[in-house]
Formats: sequence, C-alpha cells, structure tokens
Amino acid sequence: MEVNNPFDESRLLISLQKGDKEAFEKLYFFYGKKLYISIFKMVKSTEIAKEILQELFQRVWERRKTIDPTKSFKSYLFTIARHLVYDFLHSQVRQRGLETYLIEKSTSSYRHVDDEIAFKETHAIIANGIRQLPPQRRHVYVLCKIQGKSYEDVSRMLGISTSTISDHIVKATKFIKSYYLSEHICLLISVFYLF
Repeated sequence: MEVNNPFDESRLLISLQKGDKEAFEKLYFFYGKKLYISIFKMVKSTEIAKEILQELFQRVWERRKTIDPTKSFKSYLFTIARHLVYDFLHSQVRQRGLETYLIEKSTSSYRHVDDEIAFKETHAIIANGIRQLPPQRRHVYVLCKIQGKSYEDVSRMLGISTSTISDHIVKATKFIKSYYLSEHICLLISVFYLF
C-alpha cells in the first residue's frame, strides 16, 4: 500500500477494509495513545487499559470490512472504547462488589489531581444515592453503615427488630449499588465525549 500522507484517514480505511496490515498499524499508532490515555483515566490501571486497547483494535481488525470510510473513525473508536470500559466496570462491580471496588479506587485516588476529583465524584454519587432512600431506610443505613452502630443498638434506638434493620440494609445497599453503577457509567461516558 502506498499512502504518502499517514493521516489520509479515508485512504487508510479503504486499505484496512481490504486487509492491509500496514494501514491498520498506521491507524493504531495515530489513535492508540489518545485512546489509551482516555481508557486509563477511567480504569486507573495500566495493564487493564492496555488490555482494553488491545481488545478495541482486535475488534477493529475483525470488523474492518464494515467500517465506513466516509464517517468519523475517531468517533467509531471512542464508541467501542466506551462500551469496553462500561463492560469492564460493570463486571468489576458485579464480581467484587461495590465496597471492594470503591476501596481500591479510593486508595489509589490520591496519586493524581484527576484521581482526587474522581474520588470526590464517587462519594458525591453515593451520597446522592443515600439521599434517594426512603426516610426510615436512609436513617437505618446511616446509623449502621456510616456511623458504624450495631443492628442491636439501632434496634433499641428506633424500636424496630434487627430483622427489619437487616431488611433495610439489604435493600438500601442494593439500591445504592444500582444507583452508583448507573450514575458512574453515565459520568464515564460523558467524559469520553470530551476527547
């Protein structure tokens, strides 16, 4: 393939459709770093960011014949990246639970200013989720999970059974996890649109 201008994207895409590996490499080197930086900001791990980037370009290669050279290739790449990051984050929350995930993120969040902002955003989302709970459930959740009181102490304070408290905590935790996941994913996707 002979492409004099390495940024002649439409020609590179036409060549890519035909299976040209050199065109694929040029597109990778042109977009790879920008994508990596965006992915890393979301997942906070060099290894995972590299894996997601590799998966992204593997999908590009596998779907090369369906790429439309007249449309924005950058948008196409960032759309795939958003979906892959979404899948990764969703699997992390599902597999390890929200608390473990948040602890890992919060302990690493003091390394950079961007991470500190993300840490604050996470806590803001969770605080807003707690505010969405019905009053009694919110009160029980705050007493047990935020203030660290035992179910027995809260039972005596509020005059309700420990099984009712347990029910409130289970339902509140499920709601907050779901709320956090939906809000955090929306936030991450909106950040991708900045690049």
